Amino acid sequence: MTGRTIVVRSVSRELAWGGMFGAAALLLPMVFHVLHLGSVFMPMYLPLVALAFFARPSTAAATAFVVPLLSGALTGMPPFYPPVAPAMSIELAAMAAAISWLRLRLPGAGEYALLVPVLLAGRILNVGLVYLAASVVSLPERFMAGLSLASGWPGLLLIVLVVPPLVRASGRHCRRETGEEGTG
Repeated sequence: MTGRTIVVRSVSRELAWGGMFGAAALLLPMVFHVLHLGSVFMPMYLPLVALAFFARPSTAAATAFVVPLLSGALTGMPPFYPPVAPAMSIELAAMAAAISWLRLRLPGAGEYALLVPVLLAGRILNVGLVYLAASVVSLPERFMAGLSLASGWPGLLLIVLVVPPLVRASGRHCRRETGEEGTG
């Protein structure tokens, strides 16, 4: 097998992962919102954070950046005013890139060791982005940032409970940039 074959297969796989997890991130919130659980459990985060364990940082970040904006444009959720969709896009892209990058640099690290610190950092980033966005559109900054921080915890808990077992069950969490599969 030539190097070019590995690269083509790897790019195709990356696009497939991005498309599959991106579609799930568009559809899952609709199911949660029907049950009135959408804003509490952050269903869009589940597939986009999981994608970071399967794809390279560029694919994970690009998918995580585009999906909230696309969802906001198609369904109105997350909303563009107040500017939740742009803040989510930046937060999710940063978290997906960080998890994927750490996964590649620390292949022996467990899923929880990669996931939990990045989720906490992502929440801090989100609070800062919400604060900034609220100030730009003349909303009460502290209230909006506090609301964002308080409302995110059930979703973070769900991510911690669902994503690592999903990654382990797939047996693909140690995939490297070269396209080699890990048993991990």
